[in-house]
Amino acid sequence: MNNFETSSSSSSDEEFIYTRRPKVYRKRTDCFEKYDELDFYQRFRLKKQTVLYLLDEIKEQIQLPTNKGGCITPLQQLLLTLRFYASGNMQIIVSDFMGVSRSSASRIIKKVSIAIASLARQHIRMYENKRELEEAVEKFYEIASFPKTIGAIDCTLVKIDSPGGNDAEIFRCRKSYFALNVQTVSDAKLKIRDIVVRWPGSVHDQTIFNNSSLKQKFENGVFGQYMLIGDSGYSLKPYLMTKLQQTRTPAENLYNESIIRTRNVVERQYGLWKRRFPVLRFGMRLKLETTMAVIVATAVLHNIAIDMNDNFTEEDEIEEDDEDVLPPMENNPNIAENIRNLIINEHFARL
Repeated sequence: MNNFETSSSSSSDEEFIYTRRPKVYRKRTDCFEKYDELDFYQRFRLKKQTVLYLLDEIKEQIQLPTNKGGCITPLQQLLLTLRFYASGNMQIIVSDFMGVSRSSASRIIKKVSIAIASLARQHIRMYENKRELEEAVEKFYEIASFPKTIGAIDCTLVKIDSPGGNDAEIFRCRKSYFALNVQTVSDAKLKIRDIVVRWPGSVHDQTIFNNSSLKQKFENGVFGQYMLIGDSGYSLKPYLMTKLQQTRTPAENLYNESIIRTRNVVERQYGLWKRRFPVLRFGMRLKLETTMAVIVATAVLHNIAIDMNDNFTEEDEIEEDDEDVLPPMENNPNIAENIRNLIINEHFARL
């Protein structure tokens, strides 16, 4: 008998009989007690006060029906999920850190992410009244004197595993990896005012905007004469200003300089968002539905952190790496060009 042959005797079979491993309840660290504010922040990317506020918001949704055995408390579930967002590591590493099984970690990350994402209507919203609109315009004007602006729009790629199936290749982005193309609108404080998380990485930024409810609101005049600003990948619209491809006058140069500096807030927002939650930079090996929930959940946390002054230090804030600017899919100037010319001639020519 060679080394690759196996015996068919009953004694040999008995050696390989599967026995269920006994359930082990691991000792779980009290992270609030173990870590001071700085160490806690470095591991979970939020301050203790912010975590407690968030816990109150979602506790009922993630509370387990029993406290028997090794029940994982809502706080432990939340910290495990935050650790996953903050480390960008595989689930098994996060599960070991928090003292739970890998399967439990997977279920917890999905459940807590959905619970946090459910707060999006409360924490991610466009302006609801004239006072909020005027405050937004004032904050943007302070950056580089660009008028009537209430948001900077752009898209960013979030790396994912191949979702599989016949349509998997539509998720392959122009940088050759699988991704979701996520659209956001940033305000002057770097808060996310609108987010769209459902499009594959190969889809053009303009297509995402064209199919968004946000565009319909602007088309229907919900925001009056106020505007968004975007890069050259977007078509010029009466409510969406883009820079000039060529400039001939000092006023046109000022216009371009102003729109570039003002639009920079959305790049800084992406940099801050991804730096706080590295899972957005390193990619996610999760089911597509869970990945989308994680992206929205981290956007909610990003806004909550800003509202609670849970901010990064200056050296932590970085801009997102420059991405290739896609050519616009359509460009119907007419009224939009007239509005842009009016802004240049009536505003920037007088600065």
